[in-house]
Amino acid sequence: MRMTGDMDEDTILLVEDNPTDEKLTLRVLAKHKIRNPIVVARDGAEALEYLSGTGRHVGRDARLLPQVVLLDLRLPKLNGFEVLRQVRADERTRLLPVVVLTSSDLDQDVVQSYELGANSYVRKPVDFVQFSEAVGRLGLYWILHNERPSGRL
Repeated sequence: MRMTGDMDEDTILLVEDNPTDEKLTLRVLAKHKIRNPIVVARDGAEALEYLSGTGRHVGRDARLLPQVVLLDLRLPKLNGFEVLRQVRADERTRLLPVVVLTSSDLDQDVVQSYELGANSYVRKPVDFVQFSEAVGRLGLYWILHNERPSGRL
């Protein structure tokens, strides 16, 4: 797991196993002046451990949930669908904003993501400029504009 900045309730949880996509996402968020602390989980199991304050994250205050989760689908250990299923099944995290950020262009992946409760589904563009624009808009919307239920997360 990689962390940048101080940890607080404005954290972004990036669940990404591809080191290149991780670097690009972090670079683009910084380029768009999104200064929220970012926690990177490199597999689905680590993402759930972070959210629950268990395993490798035992002792972390699990009451402090991230502002948003950026979730890849193709992950080791537990795939993104299973992470999403477990996040939505947990009363504590069921309203947590989850954006699927993936290279999958399969319609069935889009449908399944929404059926499991994703708030948004964004395909990672192959082109860096398009990727930069997409991630920048994501960050600006979910961090600066999205309203979360107060006292519920």
